[in-house]
Amino acid sequence: MSQAQAPRALSKVPRVTVYFWVIKILTTAMGESTSDYLVHRFNPYVAVIGGFFAFVVAIAIQFSVRMYIPWAYWLAVLMVAVFGTMAADVLHVEFAVPYLASTILFAIALTAVFVAWYRSERTLSIHSITTRRREAFYWAAVLATFAMGTAAGDLAAYTAHLGFLAAGLLFAVVFALPGISYRSFGLNGIFAFWFGYVMTRPLGASFADWTGKSHRAGGINIGDGPVAFVLAVVIVALVGYLSVTGIDRETAASREWQGLEKAAEEASG
Repeated sequence: MSQAQAPRALSKVPRVTVYFWVIKILTTAMGESTSDYLVHRFNPYVAVIGGFFAFVVAIAIQFSVRMYIPWAYWLAVLMVAVFGTMAADVLHVEFAVPYLASTILFAIALTAVFVAWYRSERTLSIHSITTRRREAFYWAAVLATFAMGTAAGDLAAYTAHLGFLAAGLLFAVVFALPGISYRSFGLNGIFAFWFGYVMTRPLGASFADWTGKSHRAGGINIGDGPVAFVLAVVIVALVGYLSVTGIDRETAASREWQGLEKAAEEASG
């Protein structure tokens, strides 16, 4: 695809609306509860291998479509959430890597993805996901954010002894800061987006653990399975609504606005 053609191509990701952030947080919560349910209910090795294959299938579906399709995109995000949680937990449980070390490790991995992405494409804007290579960088970054967010959430809840609820409230505040700074103080939009994106993982996971885990662990003991089921129902309903209404798809007006916004972000970055 030529440079002249790239801006005219259809984006493979949704517009960033309130629905985007709501579903994103719900998928992170479901990823946490689903991962914990599977590895504790079944053989953990089988669960991780199954999670990996489900992740591969979901990503393959997302790459096979030519434009943003809500169910395909959010299925990929959900499978990243499940497998990303498993990958981060394996480091701690099976290899005894401290949460601080794994958080730093995944932060380095995410930085490496961003550096490679920017050197290749000269932008980290999600408004530019119109080529196969940019999409590959995008999903690599998404996977790294999930793994880093998982480790950071566990670091706050366990290592810092905040507990699930306190950690969730802390991450809710931190999640809101870049959006407020973007709207009120002109924070770079690309930085604000990715910072908030990373924070959705520990935010959703903390509340999933708080609702699902036992009283002894600091939760309210609903159970990982029921929490995952309820979240799945809500996510399916919201994605169905987006599929019917198309309100998070690109339009001619939104593409023109995003083009101007992207140019301003790149200039300021």
